[in-house]
Amino acid sequence: MPEPTVAVLAADYFESYSVVGLIGLIGVLFVAVAFGAGRLLRPVVPTPEKLLTYECGVDPVGEGWAHSQVRYYVYAFLYVIFAVDSIFLFPWATVFAAAGYGATTLVEMFIFLGFLAVGLLYAWKKGVLTWT
Repeated sequence: MPEPTVAVLAADYFESYSVVGLIGLIGVLFVAVAFGAGRLLRPVVPTPEKLLTYECGVDPVGEGWAHSQVRYYVYAFLYVIFAVDSIFLFPWATVFAAAGYGATTLVEMFIFLGFLAVGLLYAWKKGVLTWT
């Protein structure tokens, strides 16, 4: 059987990318049509009340600068830490399923979860997790 030429290999290679490009184009067109239809169908009746700045259901009063509690940032930071750490569980699960890696990866995962538990206990002991 003769070997395929470079032109045939390149055509097959770019054919797969053309499918991805076509799906991307359809996605962009879908979003453009949805936004265009929303713009054409929405009612436009500006009133002074509608033109006010609206934030969290409260009318803005006072200065533009406001103090915010640091505990919101601590909770957000803890969430990001545990969300990123939980992402590491998915590759571990695929390696754990492979032959010959069972006991080693299981021990590594328990060490990893131990570090997470120690960090959570430390935050709890410091009073970071109390909502007051």
